[in-house]
Amino acid sequence: MNEFWIQTGIIAASIFAAVFGAIWLLRRWLRRGEIAAPLPDTPDFPAAERSSPSPSTEELRRRIERVRGVENRLERSRQRIEERREELDRKLLEVAQLTPAQAREALVENLRAEADEYLEQVRHELFDIPEHKLEERAKLTLLAAMQRIATRPLSEQTSTTLPIPNEEMKGRIIGREGRNIRTFESVTGVSLLIDETPDTVLLSGFDPVRREIARQTLAALIEDGRIHPASIEEKYEQASGEMDKTITTLGEESLRRLHLSRVHPEIVSLLGKLHFRHSNNQNTLQHSEEVGFLCSLLAAEIGFDPELAKRAGLFHDLGKAIGQEFEGSHAAAAAKVLRHHGECEEVVNAVAASHGEVAAESPYAGLVMLADSVSAARPGARADSSNGYIQRVRSLENLGRAFEGVRDCYALQAGREIRVIVDPDQLGDAEARVLALKLRSRIEAELHYPSTIKVTVIRESRYSEVAT
Repeated sequence: MNEFWIQTGIIAASIFAAVFGAIWLLRRWLRRGEIAAPLPDTPDFPAAERSSPSPSTEELRRRIERVRGVENRLERSRQRIEERREELDRKLLEVAQLTPAQAREALVENLRAEADEYLEQVRHELFDIPEHKLEERAKLTLLAAMQRIATRPLSEQTSTTLPIPNEEMKGRIIGREGRNIRTFESVTGVSLLIDETPDTVLLSGFDPVRREIARQTLAALIEDGRIHPASIEEKYEQASGEMDKTITTLGEESLRRLHLSRVHPEIVSLLGKLHFRHSNNQNTLQHSEEVGFLCSLLAAEIGFDPELAKRAGLFHDLGKAIGQEFEGSHAAAAAKVLRHHGECEEVVNAVAASHGEVAAESPYAGLVMLADSVSAARPGARADSSNGYIQRVRSLENLGRAFEGVRDCYALQAGREIRVIVDPDQLGDAEARVLALKLRSRIEAELHYPSTIKVTVIRESRYSEVAT
């Protein structure tokens, strides 16, 4: 009984395996396309060149045919669009009465006009800031820098006189037949003037460093009491050595106050010599330090390098301590020395352009000019004599009255502003504007002034009637 069921199971399994295998073979046969219908004759696949085409070749042929059909339809559509466009262009040219070249030029002009209008709008949004806002911003920047500067309003006065203990000392200074005074003037290069002024002698010389050495030499001779040609030469050598040390010390102290380094020793010596030079009673070294501080603060306010600005401001008047071996103005001489000793081009150009003698190549030149004007124009910075002030004001007013059509002219604010009143019957608005430009040019060419002068031309017309 068990053997019967075993044989039955084996037979059933065999039948199941045979049926499954037949189904798998049939599916594989169908998938390969071996039962597909025969292909018709085509130009691409003629019957003479094929005996039994494979299914993969047939599929490829059908795809090629579809692609070619799509390409043909696209080409026909493109040709129809091109013909339609040419037809529309002809009709447009007939209506506009333009040639193709004229139409193309008109299109370019329209595009350029639209682009210009857009650029003008962008420029207006970005750059057209109202003038009062610009002035307010500039004043705030200057105030932020100036309020951080604390300097003495008056600098020390230049002194070329030396007190002596008594009148007898004058005779000893002159010496027998004037030999002492001749030796002194020959050694020091400074004139020694002795007159009836009690207990005082006067030293006169163009070089302030030489004058200071002569003053120290004479002071040492008076203190020693022995005045003769040999002692004059000895004291002069001692004073010259002490002056060299003093000049170096003054230059190094100035650099320490401004926290600057990497400066050539010759430039340090020139800085020290500026201590003995004055411009309108303003000490040049103190002025240079103040300009350096202002340049640094202004540069920090507007986003530039404060150290470069500080170096340019400190060195801008360095040429005033340079001798005649360098030709040109003091700004040009200073630029040559700075370039020779390895200063960067931004500093060199800022110093050379500080008085407008060369073109500014960096914003630091403008900072130096601005800081220089602020330092010189602040109240009490420079002391002018009353005669010089009156003469400058009169010259300014006479310069304004020299123009035709000017009714009157007034100098205001210590000569820093001039107001010109013109006759409205002789000059119109445009002519009044031209007058302001001409007057500014003549002031710049003919007058010397420490800061700036504002020119204002006033043209006023009044009309009145009386109603009865």
